[in-house]
Amino acid sequence: MDIFQVIRDRRSIRKYKDTPVEREKIDQVLDAARLAPSWKNMQCWRFLVLTDANKRARLLEAFPDGNPGKKAIAMAPVVIVACGNPAESDVENSIDYFVADVSIAFEHLCLAAHALGLGTCWMGWYDEARVKSSLGIPDSIRIVGMTPLGYPDQEPKARPRKELAEIAFFDVWP
Repeated sequence: MDIFQVIRDRRSIRKYKDTPVEREKIDQVLDAARLAPSWKNMQCWRFLVLTDANKRARLLEAFPDGNPGKKAIAMAPVVIVACGNPAESDVENSIDYFVADVSIAFEHLCLAAHALGLGTCWMGWYDEARVKSSLGIPDSIRIVGMTPLGYPDQEPKARPRKELAEIAFFDVWP
């Protein structure tokens, strides 16, 4: 699949079939994440892959009931928790670059998943301390996001996007 088509057609998926995801495909999306660029090539990201139903169920306690993605986490056969180690990154201009590094790698993962016919949905609304506690993630590691991973059971339409002229400026800030 052409990279521009993958970018154009990727959607946030919140309904999944109960079909298991092949280990080969999980490895492929993780490898896509591994190849992302990072601050001084420090590669601060870590990915916890949850395939065990009990661990995924415990994770649900960290999501507020109002989070529309909570059902997706419950439904998907795989959940990937994207973490960063701040000690393997740095801060510049008051920006914690571990967040940028993990985000770039995580988006590589999401695009690769779509190219393989899998769905993802970036989740950021959860109680980080509860996630860490339920999964045994050390205090020194930060959770940047997580995604369900599985075969989509929906085909969401494209959401509106701002026009390029609204977000990109050449030579002069408007």
